[in-house]
Amino acid sequence: MFAHAAPGASTPHAPPTYRHVLSPAAFTVHNPLRVVALIDSDAFYAACEQVRLGLDPDRPIAVQQWQGLIAINYPARKYGITRMMSVTEAKKKCPALICVHVMTYREGSRTPGYYADAQPSTHKVSLDYYRRESIKVLRIFQSTLPGAEVERASIDEAFFDLSAPVREELLKRYPYLAQVPADAPEGMDSPLPAAPVIDWAGKGHVLPVREGEGAEEEADDGWADVALSIGAEMVDRVRQEVRAQLGYTTSAGIARNKTMAKLCASCKKPFGQTILRDAAIPLFLRPMPFQKIRFLGGKLGDAIASAYDATTIGDLLSVSREDMQAQFGEEAGWVHQILRGEEYAEVRERTGVKSMLASKNVRPAIKTFAEGQHWLRVLASELALRLEEAREATPGVWPKTLVLHLRQAGEPARSRQCPFPFTPALSDEPIARVGERLLRELVGPGERIHKEVFNVSLGFAGLELGEQGQRSIVGFFGGREPEPPAELGGKRKRSATQERERATPSPEAERLGSTSNSNSNPNSNSNSPAPPKPIQRPQSQPSYTCPRCAKVLRPLASAAGEGEGEGDREEELARLLELLRAEHEDFHFALDLQAEDAVLEPVPAPAPAREERGEAGREREAPRKKRKRKEKEREGIAAYFQKR
Repeated sequence: MFAHAAPGASTPHAPPTYRHVLSPAAFTVHNPLRVVALIDSDAFYAACEQVRLGLDPDRPIAVQQWQGLIAINYPARKYGITRMMSVTEAKKKCPALICVHVMTYREGSRTPGYYADAQPSTHKVSLDYYRRESIKVLRIFQSTLPGAEVERASIDEAFFDLSAPVREELLKRYPYLAQVPADAPEGMDSPLPAAPVIDWAGKGHVLPVREGEGAEEEADDGWADVALSIGAEMVDRVRQEVRAQLGYTTSAGIARNKTMAKLCASCKKPFGQTILRDAAIPLFLRPMPFQKIRFLGGKLGDAIASAYDATTIGDLLSVSREDMQAQFGEEAGWVHQILRGEEYAEVRERTGVKSMLASKNVRPAIKTFAEGQHWLRVLASELALRLEEAREATPGVWPKTLVLHLRQAGEPARSRQCPFPFTPALSDEPIARVGERLLRELVGPGERIHKEVFNVSLGFAGLELGEQGQRSIVGFFGGREPEPPAELGGKRKRSATQERERATPSPEAERLGSTSNSNSNPNSNSNSPAPPKPIQRPQSQPSYTCPRCAKVLRPLASAAGEGEGEGDREEELARLLELLRAEHEDFHFALDLQAEDAVLEPVPAPAPAREERGEAGREREAPRKKRKRKEKEREGIAAYFQKR
């Protein structure tokens, strides 16, 4: 979760050397010439509607969802209008306020629209328009600065690591840095010569080093500040390009790491940018509430505030690293660093969407299967459109799994998932059909749902390039399959949450094959699975025996299709067996995860009498010791980020 300084790494105030400019091995997060920026779109949803409708940007505009406001532009904020305020209350403050309802889906509509009769009981909110506009902004970021690393942080903001293009520009402007002088006393590790004086005019708001008017000018400019000034020029160019092409204004922060860039980006909103030099960090951070920093809010923030009677970052600067680590564990060294503006998290370029989710809080609650079908079709329309857009951006991408989540009155969240087969003609119909199968599994037979459903979510997981041999939607429902897609892709790594959801084998596994069990303990919870036995593939019917529970898996011969050549049929049976084996191993892995959770939070049981315990008593001691080890691992700062 947290990035720490490497042993021997440069501190923020270490003088840059020729190595930092010329050696690729020094191009790391610890380089003193590093430049990171955050660009944040100003009131993005409201700006999207203002541009779409061709409204004057000086007019007060708000975006509403049902009767509440979810976005307010800056002219409207002058009237004291805030997010989550009701439309009625907002219009009392500003009668001229223009309220635009977000797009919604309704049953039978292939795409969302701006419906005047949109109601929570019949429609589902859509943010697709804002998502598409966000992608346009991101593409301008990438095309304007092709040498930068860009990490999309949310729908309306992105981080940039500008170190590479800044270093390239640095060598163009100051070519004497490209050659280590012959008389340099330490060779590549010799400090760079004195930096030139920086003209900060037009580069943005430069945070001061000390209090007082004009104090921002009184700092010793070094090469790290030169790098920041070049980065500021690049950020301004990107922001101007977004405004010219799309009409949206943005604000930005430029600093040496992600956290500092994020914190200073809001200093000059809207349509401004702020530069935070190393020398200005103490004055900037000292009066700031420390819980404003990411990860220092919530329970951890409350614990720190209580332990040190602190509110601001300045209140905590007298606390030593050793004291903080003694109080909150070894990981608390990160807190000590970030309070001083030090952070080493990477800007990670995200390669693409891995999952999609459409969710609806249902009012009134779903009471019948037919009502559930209605909402599934609405959610399926949204997923179909989003998958279509993803395939336009990345041809061949396809989800591995369709997942249905339900929340019912008085019950914990429940879910079912199954493989989602490929279909050449993408529409909401196959998504809804598979979703209805999962719904039936969750609520049981009959029209009446015994416990009302107040939230339903339908989502895709594991989006990646389609695999050779991917099952089609026709084959999924019992028919012959068309030719599989030509794209190839690797297998995805599932999260722990997804593995728990796979604890029950999917309907697809049951359809593809049959099982037999010769072991009286099919739910073996061994945390160290034995190496799987080789898959046996006799010509008649291949099978696989699980080394953990001795269950025998066999694909149904009918699932391989009829009328095919013997060689093709054997290949198909082998492929189906591979799917069965993977599904079964997932099942054991999920049981292992559940077993670990059970050890962490055991249900207390009365201890038997001493004379009755014997071997069974000793067997019970092992989980207790394991639980202590797990609890010890959760001590310190990490405990504030885990569920108990």
